[in-house]
Amino acid sequence: MLGLFGIPTTSFIAVLGAAGLAVGLALQGTLSYLAADVMLLVFRPFRVGDYVEIAGAEGSVDEVGVFTTSLDTLQNVHIVVPNSAVWGATIKSFTKNEVRRNDITIGISYGDDIGRAIGPIKRTLASDPRVLKGPEPLVAVSDLGESSVDILVGPDCTPGDYWALRFDLIRSIEENLEADGCTIPFPQRGVHSYPTSAPSPAA
Repeated sequence: MLGLFGIPTTSFIAVLGAAGLAVGLALQGTLSYLAADVMLLVFRPFRVGDYVEIAGAEGSVDEVGVFTTSLDTLQNVHIVVPNSAVWGATIKSFTKNEVRRNDITIGISYGDDIGRAIGPIKRTLASDPRVLKGPEPLVAVSDLGESSVDILVGPDCTPGDYWALRFDLIRSIEENLEADGCTIPFPQRGVHSYPTSAPSPAA
């Protein structure tokens, strides 16, 4: 239409294109934030109160805002993470599932009887009501370390009991193992000294 009236349009279109490009670049960051927020609201990978690990930060979700997500760590540190970083990173939820396995590694001495050590471990698990009865808790030799035979203890529990159960089991298992005659080893290094041969007398 402008061309029919003799108005040059080439420069006009070029100016509009440059202006559109500048506006697009200026809004790129804002639009990425809005897109991330829309995706979080639609798919809801976590909710307020969930314990998650996102973008290198770990804690309980305090708020999911328009541009940021707020977390509270176990040390009561408040962390604010941009939603663009949240949606672009791996999201690990520790409370999404109703059951969580609590893996604990216990080391015993190489001189101890493995079967004798497994007995008090299983009795400790059976005596704690927070340990779920099904499936049966995992108790198995997981590694032969430098200073110990490592036993993996993996009871299932609810996410809310995870930390309290973990701390109590570590103490109870250690005390019951020692009461049953097993040894909790610690790293040791042996140093051997060999005498050198005496130098031959000078001729």
